[in-house]
Amino acid sequence: MPFPLDVRNAPAAPPAPRVVPHRPVAQPQTAPPALEPPWHVILLDDDVHTHEYVVEMLGAIFGHPHKLALKMAREVHASGRVVVATVHKELAELRQQQIEEYGPDKRVPECRVSMRATIECAE
Repeated sequence: MPFPLDVRNAPAAPPAPRVVPHRPVAQPQTAPPALEPPWHVILLDDDVHTHEYVVEMLGAIFGHPHKLALKMAREVHASGRVVVATVHKELAELRQQQIEEYGPDKRVPECRVSMRATIECAE
């Protein structure tokens, strides 16, 4: 029985390409871009929000475990501010906005606003 394709007359090698392969032009060597410095997200204290609110907020926004968030809540109460994260600038700005839009502390009837935060270059 004959083969479906007659391999006896097939060429030994594929035909040469009709176009020249692309060869990239060498680019001049440049230094890698400088890394941006890290930024601190700093929670500012007030006399309205409870420790429970701070713990809840830090867990929701940053994913901080209860024990760490409670430590930060105590520190912000004692010193007036606490670094809650150190990240790149764009994320620091987002986290600041999330803190300031988190909402009032429902445990305190006279509380009408979120806590405040700021960002500072870590270097």
